[in-house]
This record gives sequence, structure tokens and C-alpha cells, in this order.
Amino acid sequence: MKTFNLNLSRRRFLTTTATLTAGAALPAWFIEESNSYAATPKPASPNDKPGIALVGCGGQGSGDCNWASQFGKVIAVCDVDQKHLDTAADKFKAEHKYTDFRKVMERDDVHVVINGTPDHWHTLVNLAAIKAGKDIYSEKPLTLCIDEGKRLVKAVRERKTILQVGSQQRSDEKFRLACELVRNGRIGKLEHILVALPTGPREGPFKPEPVPAELNWDFYQGQTPAVAYTSKRTHWNFRWWYDYSGGQMTDWGAHHDDIAQWANGTERSGPVEIEGKSLVDMIPGGYTAAAEYEVKFKYANGVRMTVTNRVPNGLKFEGKEGWIFVTRGDIKASQRELLEEPLPAGAIRLYKSNNHMGNFFDSIRSRKDPICDIEIGHRSITVAHLGVLAVRLGRPLKWDPDKEQFVGDADANKWLSREQRKPYTYDMI
Repeated sequence: MKTFNLNLSRRRFLTTTATLTAGAALPAWFIEESNSYAATPKPASPNDKPGIALVGCGGQGSGDCNWASQFGKVIAVCDVDQKHLDTAADKFKAEHKYTDFRKVMERDDVHVVINGTPDHWHTLVNLAAIKAGKDIYSEKPLTLCIDEGKRLVKAVRERKTILQVGSQQRSDEKFRLACELVRNGRIGKLEHILVALPTGPREGPFKPEPVPAELNWDFYQGQTPAVAYTSKRTHWNFRWWYDYSGGQMTDWGAHHDDIAQWANGTERSGPVEIEGKSLVDMIPGGYTAAAEYEVKFKYANGVRMTVTNRVPNGLKFEGKEGWIFVTRGDIKASQRELLEEPLPAGAIRLYKSNNHMGNFFDSIRSRKDPICDIEIGHRSITVAHLGVLAVRLGRPLKWDPDKEQFVGDADANKWLSREQRKPYTYDMI
């Protein structure tokens, strides 16, 4: 029985937002300042084009690979769904097709891996790429659980891998402007951040279906518990299952929590207190990631943050002297002057990138961290994971961002990792 569905696709959201906020302008001083930075150039010659492999050939992965193909040559594609694999191979004119990502990592002509797999596969694919000496553009959310992020940070730093997390809002001028203004006290002391996310779908129960001939269902499930197949568990819909993701809390939350951390100056740290609750019961036999919720966070600097389902989607930074709201395609403030007054010389300036994929390839050449490096990506999704756990556990939690564990709560600490189904464990790579 289907009772509720406010599923908002990323593409439809962006189209709607563009329509509603057409003409939303950045202040002239900021435009002039941003224009002083040259855009990322395309490679100057064929010799400057690293070999690219796409692992996970669905819509998001293919979109990322299309973007990356401006800066390199697509050598190989990989997917456990033969239809997706064949479509991607045709689209990118890739000479090599694989259904096991480990075979991709054996290729010496692949220098860059675009990881567009579902969330529960991100870490194993990324770790395999790191081990093989590849640089990585990984879709967000970076991990399935907090322990995975700690492992990735360690591996990237040890191997000096360039890993860019696909939190592309960091390369959006409106989000950077909002963060710079907040960091420089434009709204006075930051007191509260409202993170407004779309509502997730609440549907079910779902009946088992025959596994499509083109899909390796066991490999698709990977480390997660083996269950009967339903199309509601694959492709776009995987994100509504706790087995594979965390719903909108980790999907859109990975973007907005990242910006919240950036504005708060805690992008390499995190909150110290979390309390959350689900606002609606999920349907037995249906999607398992909470659809509606409210989570309250507190940081050591006194800033409070609320993550919940609201319209419009975006972030509102509230201070003693006003507020700033930012979303894709729009930025506004309690007084327009808060945006129009230029920042003074010597103000805090944040990492500038106007092209998220271009920034990644620039980092490959320079070996300097990209704008959303491994630790920032890990810390951002940790906030979302903490929210998911607070809702599921239903009690206040205290978090130590230095030790990356709950304080005085052994039961909660058990949830920092997940049991992996054999053979899809760390040992497989």
C-alpha cells in the first residue's frame, strides 16, 4: 500500500529551483572578485589526459564521467548491471567493460577512478583504487558508516592519494559567499543553523520480484544482508533503505551539512551533542530510512544546528545581527546590505573553486588537496551519520569529535561500524 511520497529528484529540484529564483544575483563586489580568478582550462594536449575508469554507470556516475571526460580519456567502465554497462560503454566509447571493479584496478592505463556506485559500495571501491595507486572522484555520501570514513582518511594520507568528494556545492559561488560572510561575522555571532532537507518517500510494503537477467543481484547487495530482490531496492531507490544509505539525511544532508560545517569553521571537526526523533513511522516491509525527522546538534563553540524536512531546501544561518539563507540558485539575507557590503582587506577567505571536477584534475597535477578532500568529506558525512543514529537510537548522544566516538555510550559506539556479509568484506580487496 502506497501512503505517502514526496520524492524530489535531484534533476527536478534543480529545474524547479532555477525557475523560482531566476535572476538571483550575486553582489557586484563578489562577482568582480570571483572573475579575477581564471576558470579551469581544458587539457592543453592529448598527453595531458589521464586515463579514466567509471565504476558505477548509473545516472549520477555517468554524469560525473561525462564531466570528467573534458579532462581525460575514458578507458574503462564497470557495473554489475549489464544494461548500464553497455550504455556507458557506448556513450563514452570505452574500449574495456568490466563487471568486477577489481579488474579495473589492475589496468596501468587507468589513472583516475570515478566512483558512482551506490553508497554501500563507495568505501570498498575507493579503498581498492587507493591500493592500486589511482586518484579518485567519489560520489557523496562518502561512506555507509563512520568507521569506513576513518579507514579511508588513513589510507588516503598514507598513500598520498588525491580524492575529491562530489560535494559540488563547495565549488558554487553562492555557497562560498554565504560561508565567507558568516565566518567573518557579517550576521554577528553565529547562533543557529537551520538545514532544510527534502522529505523522503514513505512507501511499501514491497513484494519480491524476479531478478532481472542483466543484474548480478548478489554482487549489487555487497556487504549488506542478503534479501529478496525488488526493483525498489536498486538504482535511484537504493537511498531509501538503511541497508544501503540513510535517506535524505545522508543524500541531501551530505551536501548541506558540508556547507554548515564550512560556515561554522568545523569542517575538520564536528558536533558534541546530538538528539533526534522520527516524525512519522515507516511502513513495515517498505523503505527503512527515516522519511521525516528533526535532529538537533550542538557544537563546542555554542552554535546549535537543526536538521529537518522543510521547504525551501537550503541552509539558513542565524546570528545576533541578521540571517543569510542559501540554496542552489539563490542567496538572500535579512537585509540586502549584509550581502552587498564588500568584505574588508584581511578578511577570512575560503578555498576558491569554480569547477568541482576541474579542481580535482588540477589537484591531480599539483598533488595538493582538492576543495573537498578526504577528511572534509568524512567529517561532513559523519554529521549526517550521527543524525541517522540519533533518530534510530531515540536518545540524546554525546560525541567526541577528536576521538570520533560516543562519550560513555558503549551501545551507541557499536553502530559506528557495520557487519559485512562475506565475501564482500575488506578482505576482498
